[in-house]
Amino acid sequence: MDSDYRPREFEIEMHNRLDIDKYCTILLHELWHVYQHVKGHLKDKGEKRYWRGIDHSYTEYSDQPWEQEAREMEVKLYHSYLGLNPNSFSKNTMFPNRLTGS
Repeated sequence: MDSDYRPREFEIEMHNRLDIDKYCTILLHELWHVYQHVKGHLKDKGEKRYWRGIDHSYTEYSDQPWEQEAREMEVKLYHSYLGLNPNSFSKNTMFPNRLTGS
């Protein structure tokens, strides 16, 4: 929010009626984008968007490298938060949720 050059103030807006798992996953995804900006990997300069120095202003959303990385990291971070090993995780695995206590 504060500048294109070395931004240090960020705002994340999220829907407040998501279930707890979806909310946490989306929050981690968006926080990863903050990390990308702070590290200088993702930069906005006027109307242009750069990823590691390469202009991706016209890259399709699904092909944007920062989105691909954030989607990968949201899963790793969420599994890490839950105390799961992401390498052995299966969609059918039941596990206790530390957020809800269930």
